[in-house]
Amino acid sequence: MLPFFFLSKQLPDALIPTIPGPEMPLACLTDFRALAQERLPKSTWDFIEGGADDSFTRDDNIAAFKRKLFVAEHRIRLRPRYLKNVVNVDTRTTIQGEEITAPICISPTGFHCLVWPDGEMSTARAAQAAGVCYITSTFATCALEDIAATAPRGLRWFQLYVHPDRQLSKQLVQRVESLGFKALVITVDVPKLGNRRHDIRNQLDLKLNLLLKDFYWLKEIDALAEVVAAVKGKMEVYLDGGIRTGNDVLKALALGAKCVFLGRPILWGLAYKGEDGVKELLNIIKNEFHTSMALTGCQSVAEISQDMIQFSRL
Repeated sequence: MLPFFFLSKQLPDALIPTIPGPEMPLACLTDFRALAQERLPKSTWDFIEGGADDSFTRDDNIAAFKRKLFVAEHRIRLRPRYLKNVVNVDTRTTIQGEEITAPICISPTGFHCLVWPDGEMSTARAAQAAGVCYITSTFATCALEDIAATAPRGLRWFQLYVHPDRQLSKQLVQRVESLGFKALVITVDVPKLGNRRHDIRNQLDLKLNLLLKDFYWLKEIDALAEVVAAVKGKMEVYLDGGIRTGNDVLKALALGAKCVFLGRPILWGLAYKGEDGVKELLNIIKNEFHTSMALTGCQSVAEISQDMIQFSRL
């Protein structure tokens, strides 16, 4: 066991989420966001939603899609295609050779027990039920053994922050391999943790995001087409950041992404209703993606290409 990487479930009272209230119909991912903000303590909400320093990267990723997705001074819109046979639209695809029900998976975020008592175990069960990949964070608040046991048929990858003690990192890698995690997602862009201002103000201290050879992990939608062109089909390219609708998913795939990953929205669903909340959220965005495919005349994910979108100069 490597307890260094895992926190106790005994969280401060100020961080424990309130009990969900009466049921209400939720229509889109932002509905989950509103409920999560209402129900979570301020310090927990600030931790989930906050970014480093001025949060430019977080805001730019979301704004890119809200503006109908801008790339290189162009606006990108879906190109509808009519009189196509879309009776049987199939959203299934593969990542690293493993089949998933839709190119919409769960990116690594830590401390899920801050928003729901069962934390990452609920997330893992929801991912298994939805048939998508779940990347477990180094900073999970449930033991890896419990996460693996609670969703034994789920597709699990593990996000690794490489520790200065290489032996410790090696032991952790061996541990996740023995538990059936299929791949490592190595975080290479955090030589130093960012300055999270909200956490400092809230006095929130939570010290304790190997596929580098097979894919490129991208957080900037504006760079997607350029990266896809640069790798020349030699590896799968994934996008993480700013995805909020099924339209966003289709646009990302049309620009060359193999799959997109959701981070904060998963925590919103978890805060709403645990495992069931995450399943409901995933079902909504998968249905939106299905609709987007139908409106662009795509019967399968393999048919999605730049022909599905149109560029107009700003």
